[in-house]
Amino acid sequence: MVPYWRLSAYYFFYFAFIGAFSPYFTLYLQSLQFSAWDIGVLMSLMQVMRLLAPNLWGWLADRLGAKTPIVRGAALMSVAGFSCFFLTQSFTGFFFGMALLAFFWSASLPLVEALTFSHLGQRASGYGSIRLWGSVGFIVAVLGLGWLLDRLPLSAMLWVSLGILGGILACALALPEKREERHESDRLPIGDILHRREVKSLFAACFFMSAAHGALYVFYSIYLVSHGYGTTMVGFLWTLGVVAEIIVFLYLPRLLHIFRLRTILLFSFACAVARFLMIGWGVEWLWIVLVAQVLHAATFGAYHAASVAAVNRWFSGRHQARGQALYGSISFGAGGMLGGLVSGWTWDVLGAELTYSLSSAFALAGMIILWRGWRPSVRNDVS
Repeated sequence: MVPYWRLSAYYFFYFAFIGAFSPYFTLYLQSLQFSAWDIGVLMSLMQVMRLLAPNLWGWLADRLGAKTPIVRGAALMSVAGFSCFFLTQSFTGFFFGMALLAFFWSASLPLVEALTFSHLGQRASGYGSIRLWGSVGFIVAVLGLGWLLDRLPLSAMLWVSLGILGGILACALALPEKREERHESDRLPIGDILHRREVKSLFAACFFMSAAHGALYVFYSIYLVSHGYGTTMVGFLWTLGVVAEIIVFLYLPRLLHIFRLRTILLFSFACAVARFLMIGWGVEWLWIVLVAQVLHAATFGAYHAASVAAVNRWFSGRHQARGQALYGSISFGAGGMLGGLVSGWTWDVLGAELTYSLSSAFALAGMIILWRGWRPSVRNDVS
């Protein structure tokens, strides 16, 4: 039996935290008079730790033969790290708290992704019906907190986010373990998998896709507010993108049946090229902003679902946890760090329009790498 609701509840709270934290924490930092560079550095710590921590935790999970003890410990320490934000308003204090939060919080998702696929077994297409609850959690948090912040001080987001982290801890305690079944690829060194051309191409492309999203996750809310959008509208726009993402997850089994993973990914990258140009140069027109947010269905929903499905097929058995950790580290970690730091510099120097144009260029680079490096193959069912 797949523990559908326990896994779904974890995704709900995990992405609810992102919905409360990503759009509004930068506004809180701005209210404390941090510069764009300071904000970019602080937010990039989430990506820096995604680069370092998941591989450590994935290796440890493989050594222990269990994932849930690490997930539970990481949830507890995430609460401790976030609590630092209540005790200081200095850059040094926020840097320490963010580093502690990010180091442990980034440990969880790759392990839970691997745990979910372990429970699903041969029913991997059911991933979308579980993962969509993460999108629902994001919507509840981003809409609810956006409404609250029109009526309460920005510091209220700290209390809401801390409560959500408590929900993550409660769900982590309820997650059941699932031992990996032996797989023929267990005898294959993980380095042999990483040397495959399609694997290297996917990871490189994912690096650039996450770099492309750096300016979105760090400065999108600030950009909208600076052009006259209220926090309620900001919440609605974030929600619109995630609703589109949910639709993708609902139709994921059908999409995977009709299209190859390579085709889905190339389409997603093409949408990202267009989306970031629209955000950068069309923010004055609401209809362009709305269309750009709907494209989130492709630039994250379809892209992420196809990526984790490919990684799950390539990194089987005992390599599964480290495969998902490598995907998270290279894409959200290294790529997200580059995107956050570069956008933090270019935002003040070049302006928002050129910053988002650079995001579009990152997505184009990823699309070219994927198209040239991952060749379609009749014998490879993930092509």
